[in-house]
Amino acid sequence: MGQSSGDHNDYSSTFSDCNSDRSGEFPTTSSQGRRLLLACAADNCDDLIRQLVSDLDSCSIDEQKQAAMEIRLLAKNKPENRLKIAGAGAIKPLISLISSSDAQLQENGVTAILNLSLCDENKELIASSGAIKPLVRALKTGTSTAKENAACALLRLSQIEENKIVIGMAGAIPLLVNLLGYGSFRGKKDASTTLYSLCSVKENKIRAIQAGIMKPLVELMADFGSNMVDKAAYVLSQLVSLPEGKTSLVEEDGIPVLVEILEDGSQRQKEIAVAILLQICEDSLAYRNMVAREGAIPPLVALSQSSANRSKQKAEALIDLLRQPRSGNVAARTSDVSV
Repeated sequence: MGQSSGDHNDYSSTFSDCNSDRSGEFPTTSSQGRRLLLACAADNCDDLIRQLVSDLDSCSIDEQKQAAMEIRLLAKNKPENRLKIAGAGAIKPLISLISSSDAQLQENGVTAILNLSLCDENKELIASSGAIKPLVRALKTGTSTAKENAACALLRLSQIEENKIVIGMAGAIPLLVNLLGYGSFRGKKDASTTLYSLCSVKENKIRAIQAGIMKPLVELMADFGSNMVDKAAYVLSQLVSLPEGKTSLVEEDGIPVLVEILEDGSQRQKEIAVAILLQICEDSLAYRNMVAREGAIPPLVALSQSSANRSKQKAEALIDLLRQPRSGNVAARTSDVSV
């Protein structure tokens, strides 16, 4: 599936990048709070960072928890600290904490790694230090916050292209699909963003389809109150480039949902719905007939008369397909209309 520059802009506004962890969720003593505030305000907090990194290897779980939490906050609140913390050797001991059986220690380790990954210079070091498999395990065993932040950390690491296959092979896709289906709103959002990134790779598209991603995607698109229609549709647009994706979408009754979006969705939702339907119908008479029977032509005509040039072309191409379903020439013409 090709992406025009306009589609890329739509993607960027649909998926806000996973951010660092939420503030205000850690109990600290007043002295600890003052120390962090002073460190965050200071131009040079190197001594504190070195001490905290040393404490990550403490025999005391409480000291490890406190050190990981403070590193987590230092990396969240001051971007320049992210390079300093990585340079002080924090990444490997933090990765070790991700495998801890202590839920809070694991969560702090996961989230500290997420916050460090927000610095592009750290992403390659984090991946090469062995973070991917522990982050995937955290997707399975962690607290809800740990799962959400593990998804975000994997998103950051997936921005290095070769990591996408590694993350998929480590078993992340079914766990992200589960988070998409059963997580909180934040979990669904983080899972959809990470899945969109990972599913630019064919192998991960297949893994996602086999993991049953189509059911939660269709359910989210059908629920206009979910605030997930756009995100789910963009993930779907990655998957219907494969025959297995088209088949799975039809089996999950996705065509009526896409036609409903054409009728009642926002302008951007209508644009992505018509692009998906165009991909589905290009090479299948059976799918064209299904789409036509669902009443797609009237909203497509309205879209073709009211939209920008990009959507107008797609809507007109799909109308031609539905009105002349046996015309090979029309199918050939639509192959040049990119999603």
